[in-house]
Amino acid sequence: MSLIGETAAAQAADLIKDGSDASFVADVIEASKTVPVIVDFWATWCGPCRQLTPALEKAVKAAKGAVKLVKIDIDKNPVMAGQLRVQSVPTVYAFAAGKPVDGFMGAVPESQLKAFIAKLVGPGTNSEIDGILALAKESLDLGDTGGAAQGFAQALQLEPENLTAIGGLARCYLAGGDTERAGEVAAMAPAGAKNADLDSVRAALALAAAAPSDTAGPEKALAADPDDHAARLELAKALAGKGKFAAAADHLLTLIERDRDWNEGAARQQLLTVFEAAGPASDVARQGRRRLSSILFS
Repeated sequence: MSLIGETAAAQAADLIKDGSDASFVADVIEASKTVPVIVDFWATWCGPCRQLTPALEKAVKAAKGAVKLVKIDIDKNPVMAGQLRVQSVPTVYAFAAGKPVDGFMGAVPESQLKAFIAKLVGPGTNSEIDGILALAKESLDLGDTGGAAQGFAQALQLEPENLTAIGGLARCYLAGGDTERAGEVAAMAPAGAKNADLDSVRAALALAAAAPSDTAGPEKALAADPDDHAARLELAKALAGKGKFAAAADHLLTLIERDRDWNEGAARQQLLTVFEAAGPASDVARQGRRRLSSILFS
């Protein structure tokens, strides 16, 4: 009879193992026909490898058997590294059905590792954090910013670098009119990190920072002259800065409809930023792009 600790150790050894050129076919090619296998090419002298490998091991263990990890020291096993054209370490390949299907080079944040594994494993394997994020997004869509903020904050406790959670929490502060706190939250993301939710928040913050505070002036000017394009653009910027993206888009589309080339296409440039701030999948962006196409190609 085996002890609990021995069983756990055996399971961990099956999920994560040191590979070699000689065992590559069995450990990776054949094994990936049953479950996806991640191959970590590393070297003892590689600093970033010492960061990536433990994070990879943690992510693979968290997947609870959905993937396996094989670690290969390129100095001791140069053949497969050469065949797969590994030019620097760390280099990671993912195998499925006996073939390489994905990969990346260099150390990456844990959030990207989890996304890498989730993509490899496919639908139906959402983790606890995915469920929390889904509920938080639903709350935000329903206008429950307080509930959404709690959900996104909970997700960040579990995964501090989760870009979707960072973008979502920042969006909650934006919805409450607190652009300063929204900016602080957005700044929590690692430098250079890209994510649709985060990009949307950054665009909204940029609009808020550049927005004029007064709407009364341009509204009065437009009432006197509906063809005052400068006043219409100014009003659209002010509305966008307040998060009123639908109204801002309507004014910008009206301006484009009346004079699409005015001021070197300033309205169209502003409109694209509004679409990004509202979110690429939002009604504002979808309906606005349809109307824009109608204007440009009529």
